[in-house]
Amino acid sequence: MALKIGVIGATGMAGSAITKAALDQGIEVTAFIRNEEKARGMFGDQPTYRVIDVFDIGKPDIADLDVVVDAFSPGHDPKNVDQHLELAQHLVELVKGSDKPRLFFILGAASLNIGGGKQLLDQLETLPNKEQWIATPRAQHKEYNFLLQAKDVNWVAISPSRTFKPGDFAPYELGHNDVLTNAEGKSEVTSGTVGRVIVDEIMNPAHHNERFTVVNK
Repeated sequence: MALKIGVIGATGMAGSAITKAALDQGIEVTAFIRNEEKARGMFGDQPTYRVIDVFDIGKPDIADLDVVVDAFSPGHDPKNVDQHLELAQHLVELVKGSDKPRLFFILGAASLNIGGGKQLLDQLETLPNKEQWIATPRAQHKEYNFLLQAKDVNWVAISPSRTFKPGDFAPYELGHNDVLTNAEGKSEVTSGTVGRVIVDEIMNPAHHNERFTVVNK
């Protein structure tokens, strides 16, 4: 029986890469989206489409899924960034006490360790003009801390590297809670790599109630 997953935010940078990688592996995908026309232009008729506000997703919408991937992005407007945490809280409440569906979260890099007992967010907080963009790293840091305290929930999360950009799949290295760099000293990863890594984890679970990270070699 084919795996069934839901991708929230399937037309975004991460969500589209995950959806494509999953479809390539014969996984049945339900795409939770706002714009069906846009989604059909990207994926054709392969997924099942659900046009729905993410906060209206209920238990019946995900009951037959094996995994729900939260690739939702509310944008970088400081007024909206708390939706990262709010959606995580909503999804956790939906599945609490059940092993299925498994929840898969995409976090930022801010909660990764950089050594000396500090996390990347500590470093970001020292940068000039941070108020233009710091709200998102702060929000996703809160989301990770929330997940660490979540009880009776089957979850996993991935933090991309410091730079997460559009691009094809590339050879990669996995890590756990530390910022990774490649041989050139760069901490960056492409959406194609993240999509493939997430699908690999869905098909062959290796991380349970923990976060891991990935960098392009």
